[in-house]
Amino acid sequence: MMLGCGIYDVITQFLKLETLLDDGVGNTIELQIERGGTSMTVNLVVQDLHSITPDYFLEVSGAVIHPLSYQQARNFRFPCGLVYVSEPGYMLFRAGVLRHAIIKKFAGQEILRLDELISVLSKLSRGARVPLEYVSYTDRHRRKSTHFIMLMDDDIELRVGEGQQSVLVTIDRHEWYAPPQIYTRDDSSGLWTARPAIQSESLLLASGTNGTGQGLNNQTILSCGEPVHMEHKHQGTDQELTDGVTSMETASGDASIESHSRDESDSGRKKRRVEEYASADGVVADGSVHESGDVKLEDPSTMENAGSRDYQGATAVTTNASLAERVIEPTLVMFEVHVPPSCMIDGVHSQHFFGTGVIIYHSQNMGLVAVDKNTVAISASDVMLSFAAFPIEIPGEVVFLHPVHNFALVAYDPSALGAAGAAVVRAAELLPEPALRRGDSVCLVGLSRSLQATSRKSIVTNPCAALNISSADCPRYRAMNMEVIEVDTDFGSTFSGVLTDEQGRVQAIWGSFSTQVSTVKYLLAICYCVAICLMLTFQFQLKFGCSSSEDHQFVRGIPVYTISQVLDKIISGASGPSLLINGVKRPMPLVRILEVELYPTLLSKARSFGLSDDWVQALVKKDPVRRQVLRVKGCLAGSKAENLLEQGDMVLAVNKQPVTCFHDIENACQALDKYDENDGKLDLTIFRQGREIEIKVGTDVRDGNGTTRVINWCGCIVQDPHPAVRALGFLPDEGHGVYVARWCHGSPVHRYGLYALQWIVEINGKPTPDLDAFVNVAKEIEHGEFVRVRTVHLNGKPRVLTLKQDLHYWPTWELIFDPDTAIWHRKTIKAIDCSSV
Repeated sequence: MMLGCGIYDVITQFLKLETLLDDGVGNTIELQIERGGTSMTVNLVVQDLHSITPDYFLEVSGAVIHPLSYQQARNFRFPCGLVYVSEPGYMLFRAGVLRHAIIKKFAGQEILRLDELISVLSKLSRGARVPLEYVSYTDRHRRKSTHFIMLMDDDIELRVGEGQQSVLVTIDRHEWYAPPQIYTRDDSSGLWTARPAIQSESLLLASGTNGTGQGLNNQTILSCGEPVHMEHKHQGTDQELTDGVTSMETASGDASIESHSRDESDSGRKKRRVEEYASADGVVADGSVHESGDVKLEDPSTMENAGSRDYQGATAVTTNASLAERVIEPTLVMFEVHVPPSCMIDGVHSQHFFGTGVIIYHSQNMGLVAVDKNTVAISASDVMLSFAAFPIEIPGEVVFLHPVHNFALVAYDPSALGAAGAAVVRAAELLPEPALRRGDSVCLVGLSRSLQATSRKSIVTNPCAALNISSADCPRYRAMNMEVIEVDTDFGSTFSGVLTDEQGRVQAIWGSFSTQVSTVKYLLAICYCVAICLMLTFQFQLKFGCSSSEDHQFVRGIPVYTISQVLDKIISGASGPSLLINGVKRPMPLVRILEVELYPTLLSKARSFGLSDDWVQALVKKDPVRRQVLRVKGCLAGSKAENLLEQGDMVLAVNKQPVTCFHDIENACQALDKYDENDGKLDLTIFRQGREIEIKVGTDVRDGNGTTRVINWCGCIVQDPHPAVRALGFLPDEGHGVYVARWCHGSPVHRYGLYALQWIVEINGKPTPDLDAFVNVAKEIEHGEFVRVRTVHLNGKPRVLTLKQDLHYWPTWELIFDPDTAIWHRKTIKAIDCSSV
């Protein structure tokens, strides 16, 4: 083989060939080769490898997009320079778009270069529905079409179906991520410097929860901000198509717990593929169809009225449906909830949830849907509502999370339903009284995956089953001080809905509860089932998990009396802080609670502990069904009851009135709000170590906002300790306002071992008792400075470590929920100017 560059030489070594090629960049070489025994001479132009190796990329909504490199082009057999999705991030994760996808068409325009994608992106209106086409190297001969929507926080959301299927998306009103950034490699400094991808002057935000309708007519203006790096980790093609795996961790060490919690032990649980709700004909939420040809327009009111009549007729002819099913079906809503990886707070264990809720209030200005907190776990989430009464999907906003009970309230804008939808959607009638009793007949009604009502009659077997859910490895919401309803037959642990009477009046929500089961117990249960199968088939196989516990869920009935009380306060005007809902500020209710975890004990057991016969008779007379007494399991750390009540105390009476159930305690707390002249304390009669004691215990007032402030420092997510953490009964004396909830792979905290499940109590010798003090200290730390951090773990173990701050790639920022605008705003606390680096 000979190569000619003015000098002919015989090449027998790769090193010599590479040297000649490097010296001949940009020149034409003559290469003599032998192919199949025939000598051939070809002329080739030596191309610079750096010219086809990307030195910049676009980061938007956590996604990394850049020109296709030579190496990947060689692997995938695609031309170099195509728009390549290296990491889907949040925007593409919601669509199920794979890594390594090639974007071919965007907003009707062919996309060959990244600059063209950015150019089209900058011209989109806020809330515009735009098609996007892409190909994957695993399915290179078929394009997949999605609907592409410009999000109000400058993010892009795509959702994809099989083949040419498309699904509906909604406007994201919140600033989960920084605006789009272009990162360029600087060979002189060895850094990747960031600059705004799109120049802008302002960012217009629509008010209310109906961002879909308002956003269509608003111009999208993308603002610039700090770069954010949230790495995403994918495990296999199938997993990428469904949930997407974020590399944010919650564990306290290297063998950490993944933040997404795939829940593989129950294949039919809340997380389901987006394709199940894809529309095969391209019809979008407002009834429009994307076509390239001419469309004959009709009077909108005529079309809506006709659609309403047709849909009402279709519902009326449903065969074999009970009265309760026909009455309750127009009130049911299917939830699809996505949690951005940038703010997975409060120990939330997944990024994607499905569930069924029920409309409890519907007017011209506001609609409210009640759903369990295993579907809507935190307020920092994107909620989409699909109505059983009318084929439409609209966004919802979380407006209330009950601090104790397992339910949340989500608001929607009724005007987004249109005239046709508003004519058939209605609120359910709640029936809080009389309470269900053992043996009562109820109708369990819910929605199937195809949004069809499914029902069956059941018998109440236990109307007052007390829950006892232990804390998870990573503390998250768990129902406590709750009595739930059990029935003889249901549709399994993945089916949620409502329990109604024969007239369709809602008596309870059939909600989902999350729990963790020890792997040992889980495997013992599996072994028992396998042993049964072994007796029948003589063969079995076990798969052992690597986690210390397994996530599970179960469903039970949640009585609606607490939901009804909260609803009445919202409608009549509560005394709590205001929240903007659909452009109207509404005072939201406050909840007075006794922050003590209780559990019931049979009176027969209590007698063995020395409880007198007089009290046993008094409690039996008060409640001859339960025949129990409440005992203290623990006090929430930081509550007014802390240090007053002790573990094992029996609560006999409140204000001289015997109490036997959680509802009695709640009624006593609510009675305090009826009188202005009270100190917020309950007069408790308790039984402790053989003695009867009278004690005054303070109550706490909580709102339904949940966590409203999150700070990212050096790659860890810090927040105020949420109730699940305080329920463990411990807060550091040095300060407990800076709790590490998550950490990110590749960040300084990952490199130096500052993991989750601990408090930051001191930085450089300065106390950090709360988030404000933490921010003040963080502002003083410069880029590249070593920081001494003192922490206290959940188990009380202190630790001191040192880390080096990196503001270039990991700036300090915070997310704050603003109730006046109902928007999560992103604010940079400390960053460096990349242009000066």
